[in-house]
Amino acid sequence: MALPILTPKSTLSAVILSSTGSIAAVNSAVPYKVYSDPTSYLYDGNFLTGAALQVPYVYKKLGGDVLDIELTPGNVYTAYEEAVLEYSYLINIHQASNMLASTLGNTTGSFDDKGNLVLSGSLLYEKDGKPKHIALKYPKFDYGTIRRAAKGVSDEIGGMESTQFSASMNIQPKQQDYDLQKIVSTSKAFSGSVGSKKILVKKVYYKTPHAMWRFYGYYGGLNVVGNLHNYGQFSDDSTFQLVPVWHNKAQAIAFEDAIYTRMSHFSYELKNNKLRLYPIPQVGMPTKMWIEFSIPGDAWDDDDIKVDGVNNMNTLPVGNLPFNSINSIGKQWIRRFALSLCKEMLGQVRSKFGAVPIPGESLQLNGSALITEGKEEQDKLREELKTTLAELTYAKLAETDATILENAQKALDTVPNYIFVG
Repeated sequence: MALPILTPKSTLSAVILSSTGSIAAVNSAVPYKVYSDPTSYLYDGNFLTGAALQVPYVYKKLGGDVLDIELTPGNVYTAYEEAVLEYSYLINIHQASNMLASTLGNTTGSFDDKGNLVLSGSLLYEKDGKPKHIALKYPKFDYGTIRRAAKGVSDEIGGMESTQFSASMNIQPKQQDYDLQKIVSTSKAFSGSVGSKKILVKKVYYKTPHAMWRFYGYYGGLNVVGNLHNYGQFSDDSTFQLVPVWHNKAQAIAFEDAIYTRMSHFSYELKNNKLRLYPIPQVGMPTKMWIEFSIPGDAWDDDDIKVDGVNNMNTLPVGNLPFNSINSIGKQWIRRFALSLCKEMLGQVRSKFGAVPIPGESLQLNGSALITEGKEEQDKLREELKTTLAELTYAKLAETDATILENAQKALDTVPNYIFVG
């Protein structure tokens, strides 16, 4: 039987990538329109041009002038937009690692569904009327995390980060145990602030006369300008040695500490909110004891205004990078990444048909190979960019500068020092 004569309406594929793109068609083709929407402050005509020029690049790289490419220009525009957003994503992560420590607690922002920063408040506009882009800023370093930790440490040693309270209790002869929770909670002075809350006891002490009364004597150091152990003002040829005030203060503190450490007969321990004194108080011993304490609160209860603000990478006021701020290095990465995305898309299309039957034979498609190749190229490009950025953190740059200075100093050490005769 003779084979039938086929008379198709067209001998070409239903979808064939053209050799040129169209600037006018980009905005309607891309899904997110981050850089192509004229109403967006990130709108950039250069993005439209770059997306259109990506079409002939993909057409040539995938051999469109030899074999049909089953993609539309819209697929290429979409890949180009995704490549730009991927580049912005990786750069923003890198910058977040650079500046997060110094921006914790700072002003955060709001973002729309596209990841664009909704400008408001202190992030509104620059003086020249152009929007701010925090991702392009060079941040100040203020030891933010260290300072935050230091505030917590200072609380434990009586700092001013949380309110410090003090209370007194009467010491009874032969009574060794005292219920601090009851003493504090029943006091009218703390009824509105303590109640049944847990208290953190910082210090237990009793008051003695100030060191100055003992150390400087009755006159309190008046007219004494010597160094306190060799006055020299008892002869006609006296030599006076004037010492700074801090020297006297340091000696007084040392004397006070010696009294506290070496002369006190009391010690104590805390068990289940009970204070136990050693030795057992007796008649003639101090009759009043003082305690200093604070009331631990939630981690979110803080008068510091920087509690409400940036708390991690996800709340940094960093939006999508402006397209016109991406230099030639970034744009070439974007072109290569968009090409790899197009390879993957073409592979997905061709994988829908494992083979195309033709008279007397079948045509094998390379869909699986294109998918694998496209994904591998994407992974390599991401890793290439991440590796480069890892060497460009502010910490790494500081190390590089230190190495350059050290090597420069070694070179200068070999330069002869000329002797000039005047």
